[in-house]
Amino acid sequence: MAYTNAISTYRETSVKTASQGQLIIMLYDEAVKNLDRGLELLDMDAGRKQNPGNIEKISRSILKAQEIITELTVSLDFEEGGDIAKNLFSLYTWFNKELLEANISHDLKRITSIRNQLNELRSAWIEIASKSNTETAGKAITGVNIAT
Repeated sequence: MAYTNAISTYRETSVKTASQGQLIIMLYDEAVKNLDRGLELLDMDAGRKQNPGNIEKISRSILKAQEIITELTVSLDFEEGGDIAKNLFSLYTWFNKELLEANISHDLKRITSIRNQLNELRSAWIEIASKSNTETAGKAITGVNIAT
């Protein structure tokens, strides 16, 4: 019990002290992790009669990824982000549509495609965040407002 509380406290502290870029990367990490879990369960059921318990777990994993993508969508700043924000909005909307259909049909190809694209975006954000950290090194940071 104490170990679980320690992990929970660590995760909460990590989120509260993360920069905007790090928070976005954490969201991508979690979305990819959930899609990996769904793919793993789908692969286990491939060629066999589907396990009803796995069907629910697969659906939950994909739904969690969709929730994360929705969170990324609502966090877009169209004023500051301009065309990039608009393009990400379109991409995130398409991701959620594809995942909805893939969840219903248990389409490994579609889920894998979205997973790989999310991972590419994650890599881009890692690069952006590292450049941002380099530029702000040595400057006083008063806080990050993730509400915008």
